[in-house]
Amino acid sequence: MKKLLVIIFVFSIQFINAQDQERAKRFFDRTYYTEAIQLYEKIVSERPSAEAVRNLADSYYYTNDFKNAQRYYRLLIKSYNQDLDRNYYFKFAQTLKGTNSYEEAHTVLKEYYSKSINAQDLAKFESDTKILENVSAIGNRYEIKNLAINTENSEFGAVKHNDSLIFAAVKKKPGLFDKVYKWDDETYLNLVSVPMKNINSRDSIKYYFPKELKTSMHESNVIFTKDGKTIYFTRNNYKNGRRGKNEEKVSNLQIFKAELVNGKWTNVTSLPFNSDNYSVEHPALSSDEKTLYFASDMPGTLGSLDIFSVAVNEGAFGTPQNLGPEINTDKREQFPFVSKDNKLYFSSDGHLGYGSLDVFVSEIKNKEYGKVNNVGLPVNSNLDDFAFNIDSDTKEGWFSSNRTGGKGSDDIYQLKETKDLIIEDCKQFIAGIITDVDTKLPLENAVVVLQDAAKKQINSAKTSADGKFNFEIACESSYTVLASKEKYTSNSKAVFSGKTRDYSNDASMALKSLEAIKMENQKLEQEKKQKEALALIALKETENKEKEKEIAQAEVNKKEKVNQILVQEKDVVKEKDRLIIKTDPIYFDYDLWYIRKESKVILNRVFDLMKKYPEMVVEIGSHTDSRGDFKYNAELSGKRAQSTKEYLVESGIDAKRIIAKGYGESVPIIKCKTEESCSEEQHELNRRSEFVIKNL
Repeated sequence: MKKLLVIIFVFSIQFINAQDQERAKRFFDRTYYTEAIQLYEKIVSERPSAEAVRNLADSYYYTNDFKNAQRYYRLLIKSYNQDLDRNYYFKFAQTLKGTNSYEEAHTVLKEYYSKSINAQDLAKFESDTKILENVSAIGNRYEIKNLAINTENSEFGAVKHNDSLIFAAVKKKPGLFDKVYKWDDETYLNLVSVPMKNINSRDSIKYYFPKELKTSMHESNVIFTKDGKTIYFTRNNYKNGRRGKNEEKVSNLQIFKAELVNGKWTNVTSLPFNSDNYSVEHPALSSDEKTLYFASDMPGTLGSLDIFSVAVNEGAFGTPQNLGPEINTDKREQFPFVSKDNKLYFSSDGHLGYGSLDVFVSEIKNKEYGKVNNVGLPVNSNLDDFAFNIDSDTKEGWFSSNRTGGKGSDDIYQLKETKDLIIEDCKQFIAGIITDVDTKLPLENAVVVLQDAAKKQINSAKTSADGKFNFEIACESSYTVLASKEKYTSNSKAVFSGKTRDYSNDASMALKSLEAIKMENQKLEQEKKQKEALALIALKETENKEKEKEIAQAEVNKKEKVNQILVQEKDVVKEKDRLIIKTDPIYFDYDLWYIRKESKVILNRVFDLMKKYPEMVVEIGSHTDSRGDFKYNAELSGKRAQSTKEYLVESGIDAKRIIAKGYGESVPIIKCKTEESCSEEQHELNRRSEFVIKNL
């Protein structure tokens, strides 16, 4: 029994789930997106599938809830990307732009275009991206103002007629018996008017325009002929006072025409190319009123909606013509408008823009349509921007947008064009001054060559009297600048241009005069020779010093050797650090300085030793005792030393080898405090002559 109850319970859940999926699919197919969302949210949370996630994402997308749409497109691509239609990447990118995630949107769009069967689509996308950057670089082309008459509900499609502004709007608060549009749960649109003098007043009263055209269905996007007697407008399929539907029970949009008779709009007729099976919407007239433009998904459409034209001849209509791939894409093109100066404005999400619907323009010449360009900022935003019209004489007009910062859903904005649409590629400059490296003065007629990344010459110039040059270059590119002048060296500089428009890259360079180089080389050669000469002198000085050191060392060695030999001489003794010729005392008579006979025998021994050593230099130091005057003793000792030297010189010793010096009583052997404190023998010891060997 319990098992049976479980089976019944599970079957019941499956049955309910299947019913929910069937109802959700039915709501989705009939464009009842707000009701479909409620069911699909439940289905996706309980038993998600590729179809449920896809339809839920689309439902949010078509009701402009890009935050939730983005969430489910991301889930769809991540979890159900096998054999996924590439258009979901496009929709995902649009939601990313709608939330200002432009970098990710660019990546997703690259993937979208890379999946195209047309190999040139990706290249066109990259090219269009650069063009859109160029449009953005123009800055704000319009002054725009959100009108005070806007509410939290939809107001759009404004046109000026007589002294009033006519546009589509919904009731601020639906009445009990008002029908609600299942697409977005708002009441149906009606044409309303506000006197021009009141459009900037929050309390302005909106009047139905006109009441005789109001139905329980949508009415929007009105256009008048110049004489004001004919009106074209968009309405749901409406027949005999009742809503018309196709086999899927969808009431498509159609264009209706009415005539002003006795102050009332009458003769309301559906245009002959309307159909139950496709939409025809957003009428616009050429300036000569011989062509009616509109948007439609009729057979022959390239995308979901295209711009068509049809000839108008005294109330009769020709065969609608698709404007072709120059205007239309595989996405949406809607809301056409033709200005007095023969420019076709329309909204599209197929041409590359800032997000969702953007306003584009194409110039009409000889029934041909020129290149389509985005009209730029701030008319276009990351959300829907549409229903654009402008008086080409006054440069004033209107457009609609659901952008952030508005009062509600779709708002009407007043515009004034302040800048022409001049699209230029991003450019920068390479400029500079060519100067003399030494004088710092500018060089006239220097040749400056500009090369691209492949080293191919793309421009050249000669400097003016102030040495200046200037090249225009593309942004984000590599260049080489070469500078040269006769009788000067050459120079070069590499430059990479960034993204900043009109930025000037400095490529100033200095060149060297060949004459200056020659003079510098001569100077360097002279300096080199001087350095070599100085080096040679230094080398010789070093060699001389080395030789002097060698000689001095040899002398020291010789002296040491001689000293060693002299020490062995019996008449030579070493006292502390002195070598002294040992002799018997040489005595002088008191107060005299001549050489006594017995002293000559002693001096002859000194003579013999000096003869034996020809290089020997001897200092004769004569000393006195402390008796007598100090000055007198110094003079007396000097005379005695000189007398001793003269004897040796007369004996044959070179005078240069003998130094005679009298020390007086300054260097006693025995210090006598008084003359009486020393004996005669002690005085005699102090009264002496010493022979000190000086150079050995």
